[in-house]
Amino acid sequence: MMRLRHAPDYDCNFCRIAAGGSGPLTSQEHVFHRTDLLTAFVASHWWPKNPGHVLVIPRQHIENVYEFPSDLGGPLMEATRLVAIALRRVYGCDGVSTRQHNEPAGNQHVWHFHQHIFPRWEGDGLYQRHAEKALAPEADRVQRAAALRIALASEPAAG
Repeated sequence: MMRLRHAPDYDCNFCRIAAGGSGPLTSQEHVFHRTDLLTAFVASHWWPKNPGHVLVIPRQHIENVYEFPSDLGGPLMEATRLVAIALRRVYGCDGVSTRQHNEPAGNQHVWHFHQHIFPRWEGDGLYQRHAEKALAPEADRVQRAAALRIALASEPAAG
């Protein structure tokens, strides 16, 4: 397995969240989905026309896609699918976009693998508005996580 680590002694906030604790900007109130392998939570920073985007992270520390184990791919995509369905149900968005970043040149800022899932609306300009990302209001994040938690609880299991 290729190892391209940028922070070998990293104090990982995402590991704390995955283990049931909190980071400086994320608490368990923002978490709405957890399995043995993955955790999903409402992200701390939003873009103006795409509020409430979600991060899905592995519960074990995996820095980037180069370390990502192939057997986690299926569960990651299933969690992504379930979150996308919940976003459409709760937010009424027109669609979703997913993305994942690696290394500084790839725009990775947190050294723990994470998949972004964005609610999308026609003409939202998400990919033209990166500089407008801002810290989301705490109460909004908690409310959205609660609504997504309810939506996921009512989604039938895949199979």
